[in-house]
Amino acid sequence: MVDRFDDGLLTSAETASYLQIPQSTLTSWLKASAAGAPLVHQVEPLRKGQPSVPFIAVAEAHVLRSLRSLGLRMSEIKEAAAAVRDAFDTPYGLVSKRIATDGVDIFVEHGFGDLRRARDGQAPIQEVVSRYLRYLNWDAGDDFPSSLRLRQYPDPVPVVIDPRFGRGLPVVAANRVPVKAITDLWEAGESVEDIAYDYDMTPEQVDVLCRAVVHLAA
Repeated sequence: MVDRFDDGLLTSAETASYLQIPQSTLTSWLKASAAGAPLVHQVEPLRKGQPSVPFIAVAEAHVLRSLRSLGLRMSEIKEAAAAVRDAFDTPYGLVSKRIATDGVDIFVEHGFGDLRRARDGQAPIQEVVSRYLRYLNWDAGDDFPSSLRLRQYPDPVPVVIDPRFGRGLPVVAANRVPVKAITDLWEAGESVEDIAYDYDMTPEQVDVLCRAVVHLAA
């Protein structure tokens, strides 16, 4: 069983690719700190070139990317992150389940409320932050996320990073099959009907997923 906090799941390059952020940006986040703890945690790799980003850090980077996409400065994010961590008494406060409720109010109290309307010009900041947090999935009774949905994949076929499956590779949420296993068969000439049968999916889901992967790679 992979430990979400202490076991490297992905390399920084893989994390940046899956979250669609520049690797240089992720590198700076891995070096930054707030409230005496890393802004995005990392662990010592077993060997050079091996994964050093645990799952909890993938989730942290997702939250940071979401906040940055709203136009918030890093100084503001660090201040709010420190407040959240102090309030929740954990270095992983940015991804605590409480962030989806109490945490949003803390962000607003630390100046984010000045953004009366978020990037789309319609929704209040609280609503937009909550929307980003919905990509994190928590198991019942667990205060920290168990998986992260990747927002670049289509809604009909949700794709997640789940440390319990696929060794960090993106997997289909419904069956935990690695996306690459499906697209490899499709690229090899297997029909969407046969792939769908093998993996308990509909042909439409296989087609949508494979076309999305082609689009992302373009």
